[in-house]
Amino acid sequence: MGIDAGENKTSITPEMLVEGTMGLVSLPEISIKINEMVDDPKCSAVHIGKVIGKDAALTARLLKIVNSAFYRFPSRVETVSRAITIIGYRELRDLVFAATVSGMFERISTDIIDLDSFWRHGIYSGILSRLIADNCQVLHGERLFVAGLMHDIGQLIISYKLPKLMRAIMDLSDKEGIALYEAEAQILGFTHAEVGAELMKAWSFPETQQNVARYHHNPSAAKDSILEVNIVYLANIIAQIAETGLVDTDRLGKIDNKVWVMTKVSKSDVESLLVEAREQFIEALTLFRPKGRLGASNAA
Repeated sequence: MGIDAGENKTSITPEMLVEGTMGLVSLPEISIKINEMVDDPKCSAVHIGKVIGKDAALTARLLKIVNSAFYRFPSRVETVSRAITIIGYRELRDLVFAATVSGMFERISTDIIDLDSFWRHGIYSGILSRLIADNCQVLHGERLFVAGLMHDIGQLIISYKLPKLMRAIMDLSDKEGIALYEAEAQILGFTHAEVGAELMKAWSFPETQQNVARYHHNPSAAKDSILEVNIVYLANIIAQIAETGLVDTDRLGKIDNKVWVMTKVSKSDVESLLVEAREQFIEALTLFRPKGRLGASNAA
């Protein structure tokens, strides 16, 4: 059933938005296959490598990523199966997804959200999430890059399916000086965070990814994946601050102390995190957003 942008908000749900968009943003067949193989104990790194190897472009891109400074491996990785043995099965699955996700949304035409700016923020948030995860020694921290990359994905779905309401949301946010998600809640009755979580669920992504998407603006409401939610919550705020070019001490001061304690980051660490993130940003942009037209001057 199609959704009219003029419908009353009570007749629209996150599930309906996701269901109505799946034809455009469904996972590539190879991502679905890798998802299944990673969860199958009978599948070896060689088996998965052979499946990915059938897609020459994806293989080349994955090897370019694992041999980049993004991973800093001491010696060159020549095959996908070797990459899997080094970074792990689930990390490889996340890497396949990260390498293809921006292209999945190219067919969504919206003049409301600039895709380059959107993915720039996602990549920056992903880098910061990964750095913070390393800081507090989270196991398999690579998944936090994808969680940070995807945290706002629900915005694209709302913009595509409900463009008139999204414009009203943005106008309300500007007029009232409130966060976008607060304006979404007033106008729609739900937020992009809930839509993103439903999309992750539809794609059969792990509950950790679903929880991060759902609670990245309200980490205190999370009952599971609490550390991961707090990491992306903090990374998102730091990324937004980075985009202004100035460290907003007032905004950092409003972050609950529990977040700093849990992530093992202090306010004084933010500047060094930003320096390290900037060093990785341009390369990550070319690796994960190859169609991006951003240069160094546009970097957050």
